Amino acid sequence: MKYIDSILNRITMYKLLLYYLLAILAAALVFGSIGSLAYSPVAITLSAGFFVLVCWLVNAVFAWVYKAPSNPESSILTGLILALIITPTPSIHGLIFFAAAGGLAIASKYILAINNKHIFNPAAIAVVLTAFGPQQSASWWVGSTVLLPFVVIGGLLVVRKIRRIRMVSVFFVIAIVTTSLLALLGHKDVGATVQATLLHSSLFFLGFAMLTEPLTSPSRWANQRWYILLVGVFFAPQLHIGSLYTTPELALVVGNLASFLMTPRVKTLLRLRERFMWGRVTEDFVFVPEKKFNYRPGQYVELTLPHAETDSRGSRRYFTLASSPTEETLRIGIRFYDKGSSFKRVLRSASELTAISAGQLGGEFTLSKDPHQKLAFIAGGIGVTPFRSMVKYLDDTNDSRPVTLLYGERTIQDIAYSDVFEAARQHIGTKTIYVINDENSTTSSKVRRGTITPELIQAELPDYSERLFYVSGPPTMVRAVKKMLLGLGVARKNIKVDFFSGYA
Repeated sequence: MKYIDSILNRITMYKLLLYYLLAILAAALVFGSIGSLAYSPVAITLSAGFFVLVCWLVNAVFAWVYKAPSNPESSILTGLILALIITPTPSIHGLIFFAAAGGLAIASKYILAINNKHIFNPAAIAVVLTAFGPQQSASWWVGSTVLLPFVVIGGLLVVRKIRRIRMVSVFFVIAIVTTSLLALLGHKDVGATVQATLLHSSLFFLGFAMLTEPLTSPSRWANQRWYILLVGVFFAPQLHIGSLYTTPELALVVGNLASFLMTPRVKTLLRLRERFMWGRVTEDFVFVPEKKFNYRPGQYVELTLPHAETDSRGSRRYFTLASSPTEETLRIGIRFYDKGSSFKRVLRSASELTAISAGQLGGEFTLSKDPHQKLAFIAGGIGVTPFRSMVKYLDDTNDSRPVTLLYGERTIQDIAYSDVFEAARQHIGTKTIYVINDENSTTSSKVRRGTITPELIQAELPDYSERLFYVSGPPTMVRAVKKMLLGLGVARKNIKVDFFSGYA
C-alpha cells in the first residue's frame, strides 16, 4: 500500500478520477469489440466524444457570461460520467438528448446555485431533469458485470486517495440492506435482489464516482452520515410515491440538497495581496477574498488556478488555511521544490491580477470544542500550516488552554511562523519546541537536535496521556508518529491526523 499511496500522492483527485473514467471507457471499448457489451466501440467513442465536447463548449460559454474562471477539468469529467450512465446511441435523436443532458449538467453549476455555490451533482441533476422533461433517462449501462472489476478496483483507488472509504462503505451497506428489506417486505427473492444489486446495478459507480463529488457532498463525518443515509435509502429501486419510483440519480440529488443545507460552502474570487518567504523553501501567500467566509482553524480550501499546459496534478489543488478566522485575509503556506507542479509554477509567478478562486471548504482537523482539553500539536515541515491557524486563533481569542507544539524541520532556517508561536507563548502560554534534524544546529530551551521520538514526547509532554494529539505532515512522518503515540498508550480516539501528500 505504501507504493500505491506514493503513486496516488503524485496525482490530484481530479486527474485520478479522469484516469478512472477513461479506464472504464477503454475497457468498454474492448468488451464492445468482442461482443461482451451490447454497444459497439464506435457508438461508445462517438457518444463520449460528443458529451465531452458539449460540456466543454457550454462551460466555456457560461464561464464567459458569468465572468468566472473556466475550469475545463470539471466539464470533461461531467461529460465522461454522462457517457457512462446514458446509453451510447449516437443517432440524431440520441445526439439531441446528449446535447440536452450535457447542457443541463453544466448549466446547473451556474443557474442552480446560491451565492455562486452549485447544489447538485451536475450529471445527476441533468438526467433527473431530462427524465421529467423529455422523459429520457439514464440507463446506467456502466453497471454491466464485465465492467464491474474496473469500476470497483479503480473506485477503491479514488476513495483511498480522498480518504472516504468509510463514507462509501457505509453507503453500500445502507443501500444493500434497504433494498433487501424492501424485497423481503414485497415477498421477492432476497438473494436474487442482492445479487442483482451487486452485479448488475449502478451501486458501485454511483458510490465511487458520484457520491464522493467534493463540491456537492459533505466533508465532515457528522454530516456525511445523514447524507449517505438519505442516498442509501432512496437508492432502493422499490421505493416510490404513486407512479414516481426512485432512481440512482434522484437519490443522489436528494442527498445533494441535504448536503447543501448542512454544509457551509464557499465560492469566491481571491486577490493576491502579498507574498513572502519563510526560510528557504516555504512561501506565504496572503489573499483578500471577494466575499469573506467562515471557517474553522485547521480546515482546508480548494483553489482553482486556470492555466495552460497543466500537468497531471491539474488546475485545482487543496491547501490548508494557515490564517485564522479572526484575520481579514486568507493565508496559505506552500513549499516549493525544483521539479514542482504546473499549478505551483504558475502560482509562484502570480500577481494581484491572476484569476484564482476558492471553492470547497472542509476538513475535520479542527480544534476541540472543550476549552479545558489539553492539546499537543506535532508538525513535520509544511504540516505546520494548520497549527499556525490554530495557535493564531487561540491567541486572538485569549484561549489559554494548555498547548504544546513539537515542530520538526530540517534546519533552523526552514522554520515558519515563529512570530506567531512566540507571540502566543508570551500572551497565552503556548509552548513551542523546534526539533531540528541538522547536526550543526545548536540546542536551547526551545530547540532540540534530532527527530521527534517517543522519548522526546515523554520528556516534553509528561502529561501526554491527558492530551489530545494533532499530527500533521508528510504521510510517512504522520504514520510514524501515530505508531509512536499508540506505543506510548495514547488512545486511538485521542489522535487526530492530517496528511500533506503530494509535494509537487
